[in-house]
Formats: sequence, C-alpha cells, structure tokens
Amino acid sequence: MKDFYKILGVRHNATLAEIKRSYREKVKLLHPDLSGDPTHRDEFNEVVQAYRVLSDVRQRSIFDESFFIKIKRSYKNADTFNYYDWLKAREDEESRAKLIFYTLMHQKEDEAVAEFKRMQMNHADFSLKKWFTREDFMDYGYILAEELVIRGEYYDAIILLEQIIQMEYSYQYFYIFFPEVIEFTLNILKRNIDCVISDELALDVYERALDLNLGPKNDAFFLRKMSEEYRRLGDFSTAEICLREAEKYGG
Repeated sequence: MKDFYKILGVRHNATLAEIKRSYREKVKLLHPDLSGDPTHRDEFNEVVQAYRVLSDVRQRSIFDESFFIKIKRSYKNADTFNYYDWLKAREDEESRAKLIFYTLMHQKEDEAVAEFKRMQMNHADFSLKKWFTREDFMDYGYILAEELVIRGEYYDAIILLEQIIQMEYSYQYFYIFFPEVIEFTLNILKRNIDCVISDELALDVYERALDLNLGPKNDAFFLRKMSEEYRRLGDFSTAEICLREAEKYGG
C-alpha cells in the first residue's frame, strides 16, 4: 500500500490546510499542462489520488486504520530561535500578517482566524496581500477563507475571496484551482448570506459579487437578493430597480 502522506510530503497528523497547501504546490510542479513534461504524469496521478483520500475525512480514517503508520515525535532544542514567539511579540502590521499565515499552517487555525478578525476590526487599512507574494497570498488566503467559513465568518471570507478572484483576473496564477475558488465563493453567496448576516452587510456582499464577472445567471440571482434586502429595509423603489435589472439577465 502506498503511503499517501509521503506522496504529499506531509506528516501523518497534518491538518487539512497543510494537505491542501502541499497538494497545490505539487500539482503546480507535476501537472503535465503546467510543467510541459509528460513523464511526470504517473507521479501527478499519485498526488491526485493521495489528495482525494486524505482530504476526505472518512477515506482518510479508513486509510489510517489500514496502514498502521507509526508517528515519531521530534523535539527541537529549547534554545532554538522561536519564530512564532518572535512574531507574537511584535505589533507592526507586517509581523501580525505573517503571524496569521504562520499560525494557519501550524495547527493553530483558531488563533489565525481570531488574529485576522482582530486586525480587521482595529486597523481599517489592514491588508494581508500587502505583505506577501501574490502566490502565497492567493494560496494561504484561500485556506484562511475556508477556515473563516467553518467558523461562520461569511462576510470576511467573501472579502478575502473577492481579493483572490480579482488578483487571479489580473495575474492568472491559480490555473486549475480557479474553478474551485469560484465554486466555493458561489456556494457562500448562495447559501450563507441571505438571512444569515445583516441586511446592510448582505447588500455590500451582493454589490461586490456583481463586480466579479460570475455570469449573467449569477448576476440575476444577486440582483434578486438585493431586491429582497432593500424591501426588508423599507427601500421599495430601489428594490424595484434591482428586480428590473435582474429581469434583463433573464432572472
């Protein structure tokens, strides 16, 4: 039996975020259409198979039970420089931004989300993408958005995904992952906004969604939802305008 953890290059107790990050990195190196080297096809297929198993809770559990992997714990010298403590002691925005992604990738997802929320609330111009390469921001940002959704922080997740999508339109980095980003974003917009967050925030979200070029059918959906939000807020004239605009898209 193949060791899927070894194939992805992650520990046996790796988090889902770590598994996804490693998968993305390996696919970028091995995908025949990206690497231009067809000899990597078998290795690429192994990576895809490993990801499908380890990213599914039930399949991963079955794999773990059958593979009997023994985990060896290693301990670092206590005198070794501790990057986490160093970041945590600093208050500048760059250090806090790096702390968010560092904790995100070291099994401290709750801390990462809490710090991101704190910085968003206390620093009006705080931006993660300011301190990272676009590749790292788009990879880590997507994983952070997933963690935000798990915790019901839908508005913040959409704001982050909006930046990732706009950046993808400009730089075309995600390639084969971009459909996953779009699907994830649409799922939030259609299931976790209306009657879940406040009407004012929902309107802001749907207005932002209209700028993401997600297609006429989706735009019609957003406009209908905006019409409903305006009606709840008592602005019936604007609600009618939104409804008429939705009808232009066949909605």
